[in-house]
Amino acid sequence: MELVADILMIAGTFGVAVYCYVLAARLRKLSTLESGMGGAIAVLSVQVDDMNKALEKARQAANGSAATLEALTGRAEVAAARIEVLLATMHDLPDKAPATQPTENPADRRLRFVRRRHSRDDMEAAE
Repeated sequence: MELVADILMIAGTFGVAVYCYVLAARLRKLSTLESGMGGAIAVLSVQVDDMNKALEKARQAANGSAATLEALTGRAEVAAARIEVLLATMHDLPDKAPATQPTENPADRRLRFVRRRHSRDDMEAAE
């Protein structure tokens, strides 16, 4: 009986050793940097760093644009206030009487055409 138990124990130990060897081989393939998950993780890490840099540049550009837009909005508000004041002062001015000018009938107007002849010196002769 002890012999059967020892044989089963040796067989179990041998099975566990083969299982550990297979797991070690899979882990080696998984962690290689050139191919496998290790390479994919390294590539993704580089892409995340690039995206963070691009995001920071975009954030700085947006902040600069927002500051410029805020300054321009302030200038526009000041100009609008000045225009409102000018319009208010225009209402206080008296109306001018229209100057008496002869009115022209559009049908009476004649179109003028000016024709010019080109001098022969300007033309090129064909050879």
